[in-house]
Amino acid sequence: MYDFRTNQHFTLKQNPLRREHLQDFVDCHLPGKDRSERVETERFKAFAYDELIARDKVNLDITWLKDASLSDADALLPPEVIAQEIVEGLQAALREFAAIAETLGASASGIDAN
Repeated sequence: MYDFRTNQHFTLKQNPLRREHLQDFVDCHLPGKDRSERVETERFKAFAYDELIARDKVNLDITWLKDASLSDADALLPPEVIAQEIVEGLQAALREFAAIAETLGASASGIDAN
């Protein structure tokens, strides 16, 4: 398992996810090499099948890192940043829905996705 979520914060405009953000995962995963060569790190951890199946309802939402933003109120994003992220997400979703509607032949002319 690789925990990419904890203490990571990406946005569409201000801090978009880029290839270099995934390099640690690639380094841990060792694509093309035997799994036995993988080494655990802070973010990369192996779990045995028995450990996973013993979890409540076989929940694979596994975390072991502490998320600083959840325990430290000073680490929370400012409300204006959160609001902007919500706006960006909704606008992106609206553009996607407009494209789907257009593909289906519906008129999306009444939708302003910007």
